[in-house]
Amino acid sequence: MLKKSEKVIRQAYWCVVSGNELWLADGDVPLGSAEQFSLPAHQAIQVGEFEGKPVMWLNDADLEGERELTSLRELLHLPETLFYQISKAIQYGYMSQSMRFCPQCGGRNHLNHNQLAMQCQDCRTLHYPRIFPCIIVAVRKGQDILLAQHNRHAGGMYTVIAGFLEVGETLETCVAREVEEETGIKVANIRYFGSQPWAFPSSMMMAFLADYESGDIKPDYSELKDAQWFNTKELPLVAPEGTIARSLIHAIVEAAAAEK
Repeated sequence: MLKKSEKVIRQAYWCVVSGNELWLADGDVPLGSAEQFSLPAHQAIQVGEFEGKPVMWLNDADLEGERELTSLRELLHLPETLFYQISKAIQYGYMSQSMRFCPQCGGRNHLNHNQLAMQCQDCRTLHYPRIFPCIIVAVRKGQDILLAQHNRHAGGMYTVIAGFLEVGETLETCVAREVEEETGIKVANIRYFGSQPWAFPSSMMMAFLADYESGDIKPDYSELKDAQWFNTKELPLVAPEGTIARSLIHAIVEAAAAEK
């Protein structure tokens, strides 16, 4: 539950957020008192705890002065629990900035601290954080893995196939559709692997493994720069550690090595 700060907090992690970015103090998530960092404790909201210390959320837009911000993507090296608490702060920040007006009546929304939601001051409707369900899948063909270079990725990085769930789809149907639409490949033996909240801006990545069934690679160049089969012992630059994409790639590499 979100809790507005009601007492002096001696030590806390301070998540000052804007979009998908976070303010760091000397390269780290600020840990200390509000006074130490000249932050308004009375405006802060607790989103969780890490190692017994509160994790507090503030929007950079609500504060005075300018701060240098760092993308959440640069913080994947942090302990997973802390990374997810920061992700929560970023997603609540996104909610508070993107849901300022009620889609029901057009009234002004304000943050309801008890319900984790924005609430219309006129019709009183509660609007909870939007979470966008996505699938992400690693496809194996013997000793090879299907990897793609997405248009949004710079630097030559390859990763696995991902996409948003459509209305009326099961997750497994979405997996098969996205792989075929983006690469022309049909898959079989689709099985669940794991999940990861992904605050870009507010997604839930649901990961799967699948096996090649048929087809030749025909990349959809409106989505991809390239798609290829890569031998699991000769991989290109791939998604960074800390992402579920990298975990999927590891799983395929380990499975291929065990069966060779």
